[in-house]
Amino acid sequence: MTTLYGISNCDTIKKAKCWLDDHNVEYNFHDYKKAGIDKETLQAWCKEFGFESLLNKRGTTWRKLDDTLKDNVDEASAIDIMCEHTSVIKRPVLISGSTRILGFDKNAYQSLL
Repeated sequence: MTTLYGISNCDTIKKAKCWLDDHNVEYNFHDYKKAGIDKETLQAWCKEFGFESLLNKRGTTWRKLDDTLKDNVDEASAIDIMCEHTSVIKRPVLISGSTRILGFDKNAYQSLL
């Protein structure tokens, strides 16, 4: 089964959902705001993508964080921040079988599915 991780009101999530729907791909949607995310999942994603890629530093949630948190971020603190402030996780994360895709890329989705 395919799972799409993200936040419902995110424009990129809306594009990914639309693409999956248009291509008749069945998927579960995991909304971080409603269901949260556990440290173990984030640790696995950090190993695969790198915490720098997984941590969305361009959004308003990141900009609102205390500078001491942002200035001294490492993998462990990034995971703690992402658990507490799920909006700072780059979106979407698509998982299908053993394959994971970070971000929305039509070509990557097409080759996976």
